[in-house]
Amino acid sequence: MPTVVPAQPIGELGEAWRSCVGTGRLNLALRHDHLESLAMVQRDIGFRYLRGHGLLSDDMGIHRPYDGGVRHAFTHVDLVFDSWLALGIRPFLELGFMPSGLASGQETVFWWKGNVTPPNDEDEWVRLVQATLRHLVARYGIDEVRTWPIEVWNEPNLTNFWKDADQAAYLRLYEITSRAVKEVDSDLQVGGPAISPGSDDWWEPFAEFVTARDLPVDFVSRHAYSSGPGQPVPFGRYQTQQPPSSLLEQFDSPRRHLAGTRLAGLPVHITEFNTSYRPDNPIHDTPYNAAYLAPVLAAGGDLVDSFSYWTFCDVFEEENIPTSLFHGGFGLLTHRQLPKPTYHLYSFMARLGNEVLARGDDHLVTRHPDGRLAILAWQPVDGAGPGAERNTVELSLPFEAATASPHPRETGKGSRTEVRAAASLEGQGVTTVYAHRRRVSESDGNAWDAWRQLGRPHHPGERTLELLREAARPSLERSTHELHDGRVRLTLHLSRHEATLVELEAVADETEPWIDDSRIPGYGPHKEQNR
Repeated sequence: MPTVVPAQPIGELGEAWRSCVGTGRLNLALRHDHLESLAMVQRDIGFRYLRGHGLLSDDMGIHRPYDGGVRHAFTHVDLVFDSWLALGIRPFLELGFMPSGLASGQETVFWWKGNVTPPNDEDEWVRLVQATLRHLVARYGIDEVRTWPIEVWNEPNLTNFWKDADQAAYLRLYEITSRAVKEVDSDLQVGGPAISPGSDDWWEPFAEFVTARDLPVDFVSRHAYSSGPGQPVPFGRYQTQQPPSSLLEQFDSPRRHLAGTRLAGLPVHITEFNTSYRPDNPIHDTPYNAAYLAPVLAAGGDLVDSFSYWTFCDVFEEENIPTSLFHGGFGLLTHRQLPKPTYHLYSFMARLGNEVLARGDDHLVTRHPDGRLAILAWQPVDGAGPGAERNTVELSLPFEAATASPHPRETGKGSRTEVRAAASLEGQGVTTVYAHRRRVSESDGNAWDAWRQLGRPHHPGERTLELLREAARPSLERSTHELHDGRVRLTLHLSRHEATLVELEAVADETEPWIDDSRIPGYGPHKEQNR
C-alpha cells in the first residue's frame, strides 16, 4: 500500500541546508578555478554564506610587521570578498590562524602551515581583529557586515588546530576577541567555540566561562563528521562510517548540552559537516555519499539554524596539492568542475518547495506555493553495508491548484501572510499530471564510476574530461499519471545508492481536435509501403 501524504503541510523546509558552505583557505579564492566553481554552485544551488580558514594567516597578508610598527593591509581580502559578494554569497568569518609575526610558537597545521599558537601580544591581536573588521565595515557598510557571523578560531579542542588543545588559553582568546568585536560595533555577531566531534565536554566550561565574565555570544558553533578509524594508503584513506543519524545527533548536541544555561536558545551553526573529516577519502566522490546524506539534508533544519557542507569544491590543499582528478576530496565539485553525486543531491534540494507535506526514512515530499509538488527520494544506507539492490517508494499524493497569489501580501499592520486556496484540478479540466524525474545512482550521474572504468586517469585530457562531464549528468525520465479524486499515485523504483528528484506539474491539455500523431510516419499503425 502506498504512503498517503496529507494535504496540509507538517512544517517548512527552510534554508538551513544551504545557509552556508565551506571552502579551503581563503587564499585559494584568488584562483580562477575557485571562482569558476563557485559561480557554478551559486547558479545551481545558491548558498548564502561561505566559510574558510586562514583569514589572518600570512598568505592573506593582513598583518605586516616592520621596524617600529605593524601595518594592516587588505589587498587580498578585498579581492576575495569582492568576488564572493559579486556571486551572491557572503563571508562567514573565521578568525584564524595566527600570523607568524604575532605567534607565540612555531606549531602549524596543514601543508600550507597555518599557525595554531596563541598570540604573543594580546593587545596586538585585538588591534588586528579590530583593524580587519573596521576595514570591512568601511568597504562594505555596517549594515552588510552586521549580517556576517564572526567565529572565533577553528576546532580549538584538537591539538592540530590549537596548541596543546589548551581550553583555558582558548577561553582567554574568546574573551579578548569577542569584546574586541563588540567594541567595533555592538551589533556584530560573534560566537564559537567551533569544536570538533567528540568534545561535548567543552560545552559546560564554555557556557560557565562566558556567563561568569558576561561575554558576548550571539551564536554557538560546532562541527559534525561520522567517519571512524582510518586505513591509510598512499595519497588516501579508507574509513568506516557510523549511521547517518549520528550526524543529526551531533547537530542536536549543542541544544541538549546548553539547555538550562545562559546560552540556551541561541542560534546553532554547524560550520563544518560531512561523512569523513579526511580530504582524501574516496567516499566523498561516490553516489553512496549522496544517499547517505539525503536524510541529513531533509531533517537537519529541524535541529540547527545552519549546517555547512565541507566543502563546495576540490580547490583545497590541506594535505598538499591533489595528485588526481578524483582523490576523495571534500568538494561537491572536482577541481575541474565535474559534479559529484552529492552536488546533484544539493541541486535537487534547491528545486524543492518550502512546504513539507511528508517525511519518511526514504523520502521528503514538498509543495511550492503554486501547488506543484517536488519529491526527493533515496535508497536508505546505514554507513556499513552496501544497501539493497532495489528500493521502492510508493506515495499517494494530494494535488491541487493554488487560486490565489503565491506571494505574501499585507493583511494588517506588522503582519504578513500567504493567501492560498485549493481548487479541484479535475474541475478545471485537468486530469493528468506530468512527472519529471532526475536520478543519481551507481549508473546515473556518476562521473566517479566512469573515471574508474577509464582506468582512473590522474590528469585526464579534454576528450576524457568531456566523457566524464557527460557521465556526470543525472539521467532524466518523463511520465504522466492520472489524477483521481485530487490525488496521484507515484511508484518509484530506486536502484542501489540512488537519490532521485521528481517534480510534478499539472497538465492543461491544449491539443487541438485536428491533431493526430498517428499520421506521422513511424507513429501510426504499420503499413506496407507501395511497391
